[in-house]
Amino acid sequence: MSTWVLFPALALIAGIVALTPLGSQVLRRGVVFIDLAVAQAAAAAVIWVHFVLDVESVILDQLAATAGAVGVSLAIAWIARNWSKQREALIGLIYVAGACMALLGASKHPHGREKLFQLLAADVLWVDGASVSVMVASALCVLVLGSKPWLGRDGAFYAAFAVVASVAVPALGLFLVFASLIAPALWIEKGVRPWVAMAMASGVCLVGLLLSWMLDTPSGPTVVLMLAAFGVGALFYRQNERQDPVGQGLSEFESPTPPKTGGSKTERVS
Repeated sequence: MSTWVLFPALALIAGIVALTPLGSQVLRRGVVFIDLAVAQAAAAAVIWVHFVLDVESVILDQLAATAGAVGVSLAIAWIARNWSKQREALIGLIYVAGACMALLGASKHPHGREKLFQLLAADVLWVDGASVSVMVASALCVLVLGSKPWLGRDGAFYAAFAVVASVAVPALGLFLVFASLIAPALWIEKGVRPWVAMAMASGVCLVGLLLSWMLDTPSGPTVVLMLAAFGVGALFYRQNERQDPVGQGLSEFESPTPPKTGGSKTERVS
């Protein structure tokens, strides 16, 4: 298979696998704006590094994205702990501030508009092997974390979210990262098994990639529209909702605590 098909397909599938467990946590915690805020901070950091240093470097981009994402993720964790009732409003303000910082940086850079567009809606067809390798590694790490109850802990969740977002934004773009995070998680909330939801979302991404090639449209926005339609489709899914996936914080990505067992004295008959 040609690399121009293989790399984009692997990047999209790895993005779904890496972001879906985090998306389930996002819905459970009620911090939907966290993805937009963290991803926007990563994009703004990359643009400002380009503006200040005027250097084109994939490594520098990744370091800047990670620093921006980790900083905002720590701020959101602090907000969620101290102002839980106002957290969504404050996270929204952080997102708006990050977006304006990105716009200001882009306005000062000769190629700032192109860089900003790339970070918002990347053309997945141009993803390189290094980015794909990092995405696959991130997906494997999230699967390991999800197989244990670690993602249910604040420290592990916010740290994992920051790192994955900083890796995914340069490769996939902010819009595609958000769609990959939320769309499969909506189906899991409706009772669909996580692996099934990820498989369906991956198939939708590949269909979107094929459509972008057939219609000669930008691949990122095309795939995002397909995922958005897929996510909305979960609203019409009529299967009975499970009792534990989002509301109780238990899913196939977390190991539920086994119930305590033991008979009462009246149950023991000698």
